[in-house]
Amino acid sequence: MEASNGAEPADAAGEAAESLDRPLPEGVRRRVVGIVSDGFGGLTVSELPAQLRQYARFTPNRRLKFAGNAMAAAVESDALFRQRIGERLKEAQAELAAALDAGTPPPAADPLDVAAAAYVLRPPGWVKLVAAAGEEAERADAERAEDETRAELQQLRTDLAEARSTAKADTDRLRAELDAARKEAESLHRKLRAAHSDIRRGEAALRKASAETEAVRTDGQSRVSAAESESRRLKTRLSEAEAALEASRKAVREGRSIEDMRVRLLLDTVLEASQGLRRELALPPVSVRPAETVDAVEPGRMSPKDIAARALSEHDPAILDQLLALPQAHLVVDGYNVTKTGYPTMPLEKQRLRLLGGLSGLAAQTGAEVTCVFDGAELAAPVLLAPPRGVRVLFSKPGVTADELIRQLVRAEPPGRPVTVVSTDREVADGIARAGARPVASVVLLKRLSRN
Repeated sequence: MEASNGAEPADAAGEAAESLDRPLPEGVRRRVVGIVSDGFGGLTVSELPAQLRQYARFTPNRRLKFAGNAMAAAVESDALFRQRIGERLKEAQAELAAALDAGTPPPAADPLDVAAAAYVLRPPGWVKLVAAAGEEAERADAERAEDETRAELQQLRTDLAEARSTAKADTDRLRAELDAARKEAESLHRKLRAAHSDIRRGEAALRKASAETEAVRTDGQSRVSAAESESRRLKTRLSEAEAALEASRKAVREGRSIEDMRVRLLLDTVLEASQGLRRELALPPVSVRPAETVDAVEPGRMSPKDIAARALSEHDPAILDQLLALPQAHLVVDGYNVTKTGYPTMPLEKQRLRLLGGLSGLAAQTGAEVTCVFDGAELAAPVLLAPPRGVRVLFSKPGVTADELIRQLVRAEPPGRPVTVVSTDREVADGIARAGARPVASVVLLKRLSRN
């Protein structure tokens, strides 16, 4: 212990005489930390500086990672710890340590290892060794950096050449693609112009086709309309022909019975008229009777003046009684003409009912055939009406007036049958008079009905 204590002041004096004037080179520092880490395991915990004891149980690699700075600081500041690490280094690298003590480091040794060992062992001239190692390391680093820079520059030149070549190839390729794109664009423009021309021609053709189609459609519609009109006309003619055929067939079937009825009715009229004349005139059954041979004074004959004095007024209802007393008499009444003459303020329905009631009583009294005609030309539907007993009620068809229906009834009667028509219409009276009927004013019928 005394020897060591005596050596420590000597070392301290040597260290004071020699010291670094610059930071320890990084390469040397790493080698120093490696030497400390290798010698760390050969020391006890008590031999370690206080700041390194916490790393005593670490593995060498872990100590290098976590305790590198602490070990470098301890070697620099703690001479005893540095001496102990130096002893471990001498044991591990005896030849290098002996060469350093002799002042002749091995020429083949790594300058960084020599500098690190000199830094730990601190032989005379260690600062020069460390500085020389640092310079050598710096020179080696500079050379290595220069080589790396040169290699990098060469690589950059190579990359630049390749980039230029690639850029030239890309430029050529892009120019070729641009030329191809321009040509394709020109081709597309030509195709587009051609397409526009085709579209315009197509639109013109479409307009022309549409116009032709519209013309054909219009012509077709007109032809269809004409065909439909012709079809309706032919159907109408066919219906008329069928109706005429059916009427002719019916007339053929019923013609004989109608004519027989007309002849029988006329015969009955003549027979009853002859019987009436016989009763009225008291005609002898033979031309000469025995009484005619008796000489006597005969009464005087009536002159036309005497007959005119005995004639009835044209508005006397007795005229109507005389006409209806004729055999097979037929009374035809212009219904609305009579009602509007006698009671025009009443509704049409009540007018009809009042007139028909009076005619029913007249038919029962006289036994004559009575037909009452009403105008139905403007009726939308048939009138609901229950005809009274003994009275035939007729309405004219749409488009046919009651006057025309009265004329048809008169024309339907056989010549010679007594037909009396009640109407104040002058045109009706003249027409039926020419057909053989006897016109009577409406006021005559009204007076006759008022007596019931």
